[in-house]
Amino acid sequence: MNGTTSDRAADATGVRGPGRREKAGTARRAMARYWYAWVMVAPVVLVTGLLIGWPLARGVYLSLTDATEATMGRTIGVNVIPSTYEFVGLENYVSILGSGLFWEKLIWTVVWTVACVGLHYGLGLGLAMLLNRKLRFRSTYRLLLILPWAIPGFVAAFIWRYLYNSDYGVINAMLKAAGFGAVGWLDDPTTAKIAVIAVNVWMGVPFMMVAVLGGLQSIPGELYEAAEMDGATPWQRFRHITVPGLRTVSSTVVLLGTIWTFNMFPVIFLITRGGPGSSTEILVTYAYREAFTSIRNYSGSAAWGVIILLLLVVLALVYRRALRRQGEVW
Repeated sequence: MNGTTSDRAADATGVRGPGRREKAGTARRAMARYWYAWVMVAPVVLVTGLLIGWPLARGVYLSLTDATEATMGRTIGVNVIPSTYEFVGLENYVSILGSGLFWEKLIWTVVWTVACVGLHYGLGLGLAMLLNRKLRFRSTYRLLLILPWAIPGFVAAFIWRYLYNSDYGVINAMLKAAGFGAVGWLDDPTTAKIAVIAVNVWMGVPFMMVAVLGGLQSIPGELYEAAEMDGATPWQRFRHITVPGLRTVSSTVVLLGTIWTFNMFPVIFLITRGGPGSSTEILVTYAYREAFTSIRNYSGSAAWGVIILLLLVVLALVYRRALRRQGEVW
């Protein structure tokens, strides 16, 4: 005979019964051997699924509907008003991607992210190289430079909003004392953009500095000594020893910094509220505005959020592929 029905089905799918049994046996052995690890990880996976997975799935679903404040179900006293929103497919995405507003916000968000991350890394690298040398009061300098990172974001935003105040701000007071005129930092689109970039750089440089400093201290000092004995200049030592030695750390912190800055809500919202007008509004603050101001457009806000997520996922995948081409494992 040509075999049983199950054998023929296995042949058709390309998977033999023993192969499946072998895989199942391997899974059972792994479970039996590492059961303690699975038990310890299970609560974390469950909590993560509840806190992240369910809201994410709910947001994706809402982005495919026409849900607004008027069509969402709610309870008023003893009266229960059912939801009346409907499934509309990709209509929200087509509307967003076809509007000039999205591309305007995307361009500014990219400029904001590139400027902030570039300054974060450049200044962080410079400060880390200074602190990696033998200096008097080096520990004090490290403590002072790391303070901006220790201050909560909303506290720092309120402090800087006061510093930028046109009438009573410390910055304008210093300019007046130096003989210059006052500047309406948050009243003009250009100065407002410069202001929020400066605040975010001030908050983000300490993280880069600490991460890069750790990378610098992991580079063997013998490499620098050998290069110096061979007559290498400081620039050559930096180019051929420091930069390659920091590649792994740099690739990680730049990616993290890009994701954090792309979604940096507190600085924009608390300092400028997206203004003047909407000139400093990035994608994430506009998504917030859609959901929580005026007529609350929950479906539109959810669609903006999904688009932001997809942009960051694509960015991470492209970045990872670029690192693999350079021989980095990430």
